[in-house]
Amino acid sequence: MSSTPLALFVGLPNPTLSDDEFALFRETNPLGLFVGRRNLRNPEQAKILIDRFREAVGRDDAPVFTDQEGGRVQHMDAGPWPLFRSFGQFAELARRDLDLGKKAMRLSTQAMGAMMSELGLSSGCSPVLDLVFETTSAVIGARSFGPDPDFIAALGREVVDGLLETGNMPVMKHIPGHGRATLDSHKERPVVDASRETLTATDFKPFVALKDTPWAMVAHVVYSAYDAELPASISPIMHDVIRNDMGYDGVLISDCIFMESLQGTLPERVAQVLDAGFDIALHSHGDVKESEAAAKAARPLTEAAQKRIAAGKARLGTLKIDYRAAHAEVESMFASALVS
Repeated sequence: MSSTPLALFVGLPNPTLSDDEFALFRETNPLGLFVGRRNLRNPEQAKILIDRFREAVGRDDAPVFTDQEGGRVQHMDAGPWPLFRSFGQFAELARRDLDLGKKAMRLSTQAMGAMMSELGLSSGCSPVLDLVFETTSAVIGARSFGPDPDFIAALGREVVDGLLETGNMPVMKHIPGHGRATLDSHKERPVVDASRETLTATDFKPFVALKDTPWAMVAHVVYSAYDAELPASISPIMHDVIRNDMGYDGVLISDCIFMESLQGTLPERVAQVLDAGFDIALHSHGDVKESEAAAKAARPLTEAAQKRIAAGKARLGTLKIDYRAAHAEVESMFASALVS
């Protein structure tokens, strides 16, 4: 096993790590693990799974991510864990009372971050900073704070800082913006035809405002004003736009390579992400054979990526809170404001 991890997150089909998976991860040393609701049944089981992955790769701090935004995208949605509200609901509260909305968003984020950190989860891949319009694909919907980039940035800041405080890594998504896509990139290849001027003034703006966020997830969306052929996640041109025009210097991880906006075999998709210059390819599920194929196509993290990862980890706080009590307090805020 190389001492430098592969620039790859792997996934699992089950709530336990098989012997074959353990051996594969020990041999190949992928950077991290991505878990979903299929892998998360209860706290005890989740901790065992996370610890076993870290044992396999030989790194106690190996990142283990999930999708835990709130609303319909929260993979910790089994009985043992409280259900969190969507960003759209916090936006509604904030439009009535901005200070209250920001306070509720911060406290809810701290509760969610503490809940994840207690299990050993490194990140819930949040916040979503995409704009939403009447034409936006339903894949975004209430996951967004709305159509106003400044408003999105204000509430997004509460999420970024709340997660950092509780030692949970924020990952802003889907840079440089999924909001103008009318198709679901899980199923098709969306093309956004807005001009560079429009994108800079709108979709890109929240990401630029929060460019100090340590990690960002790259959209599988074509922005034809820059690259008429390739989605951002595999486009060297869009890599340069994000790094140079938008000024983002954090860790860049692709959205899941299983999504059908990409083309080719899984190994080819891994190579496309890394060839474009992005730091990490996300292989968020799949069986042991698929993980093996992805690992063979990956390569060790670059020195630059390792430095970005270390810089992000150095910003993680240690705030401990009673996440159930904090969640209940957020619910009381909504009740007092009469927002459903």
